Amino acid sequence: MNIRPLQDRIIVKRIEEETKTAGGLIIPDSAKEKPMMGMVIAAGNGKKTDDGKVLALDVKVGDKVLFGKYAGTEIKVDGQEYLMMREDDILGVVEK
Repeated sequence: MNIRPLQDRIIVKRIEEETKTAGGLIIPDSAKEKPMMGMVIAAGNGKKTDDGKVLALDVKVGDKVLFGKYAGTEIKVDGQEYLMMREDDILGVVEK
């Protein structure tokens, strides 16, 4: 991908959830909700303060993050769908 987010923006690729329940039932596409978990693909340098200093981001490329249902803006690059959002839209980082 050849997009570099600016300032405190990040690009996230959604992580698809399981299509089967624990009991083995298959969930149809019409009943699925969009995943609220994703992988950080690219990140900007950080947010600029009023005095010109750059505050580093808390997330980095490769982090698995949680975000709100309506967070970010959907973009399509090279046939792939991504979300572009600000770091403030991220609710948390999933630790391994």
